[in-house]
Amino acid sequence: MKLQRTSRLRALAIGVVAVSSALALTACGSDDTGTESTGGDGGGTTKAAPAGDIDCQGKGQLLANGSSAQKNAMDAWVKAYMSACKDVQINYKAEGSGAGVTAFLQGQTAFAGSDSALKPEEIEKSKEVCKDSQAIDLPMVGGPIAVGYNVPGVDKLALDAKTLAQIFDSKITKWDDPAIKKLNPEAKLPATKIQAFHRSDESGTTDNFTKYLKAAAPADWKYEPGKVWEAKGGQSAAQSSGVASQVKQVEGAISYFELSYAGEDINTVDLATGASAPVEATVDNASKAIAEAKVVGQGKDLALELAYDTKAEGAYPITLVTYEILCEKGNKPETLDATKSFLTYISSEDGQSVLKDAGYAPIPTEIATKVRETVKGLA
Repeated sequence: MKLQRTSRLRALAIGVVAVSSALALTACGSDDTGTESTGGDGGGTTKAAPAGDIDCQGKGQLLANGSSAQKNAMDAWVKAYMSACKDVQINYKAEGSGAGVTAFLQGQTAFAGSDSALKPEEIEKSKEVCKDSQAIDLPMVGGPIAVGYNVPGVDKLALDAKTLAQIFDSKITKWDDPAIKKLNPEAKLPATKIQAFHRSDESGTTDNFTKYLKAAAPADWKYEPGKVWEAKGGQSAAQSSGVASQVKQVEGAISYFELSYAGEDINTVDLATGASAPVEATVDNASKAIAEAKVVGQGKDLALELAYDTKAEGAYPITLVTYEILCEKGNKPETLDATKSFLTYISSEDGQSVLKDAGYAPIPTEIATKVRETVKGLA
């Protein structure tokens, strides 16, 4: 298993180089329950981003909340920014996309991080916070959502959307089910009970995972995609760190989380998508799916529509994009300068370069340019 995981991590590094010149908003996020990014060492796992020539503006405390998928990137960004800009303290709470959006819409934070673009009703509500304006979505990082499993003796496993939908809907309950055997004829599958774990908190990861199930297996996934898990049965845990921990500890377990949580200890599912061979969860393979994304946001909003049902060769379709969400106009004047300065840095070439070390991939130049232009015009 160590050798297999090492090859996957090597694939991440190779994929990042390719992605930087292609349309790929890909990443392998990180997730810690209620963890704050305040310029610390990111738990010893994340290097600081190169500071470069950061244009420090504003002073005081900048509060943000949201996506735990981007926590490792935020840890590195905050550390580098605060090292260069001594007058600003950034406090990013990685409490999940739902919590982040809620806090922002209540006027508690300067910006939110979310693994899903704002819904129409959330944009409408944002007009109460964004005076004479509304909130916009700025894509900053992205990546594959891995499906991790714990089946001793099975180091290679392929599943398709139909089978995954039935597993997470409690229709397939044993690892030696005929549907799984058909996809893995050479695997020695035990009769172990499947322990399917889902997120207990509102999660953009859940939203993207269920969008994949709905798009790729509509006949078997009858639930509407969303941040809140709707299927019956299964077990739950908070944050990606929680579900990944359950997979690591519980024999027969399976769950979904950002790829970085697999590390060297958790095997991940290859997806049978209809391509000539099952597709492994890597940054490079996710980038091929995200390359088909379309900008569907209006005006300055850069929300993307992802291709969850792609059958392109080597394209890994369970992906997410993390957005920074804030007001186009009507931002809090006391934090506006610092917010613009920080977002300009993290969308810059120097800021994006940290994503390689953190297990993410940088957003493509054309998107980053649009983000920086939008940030420049924030008011």
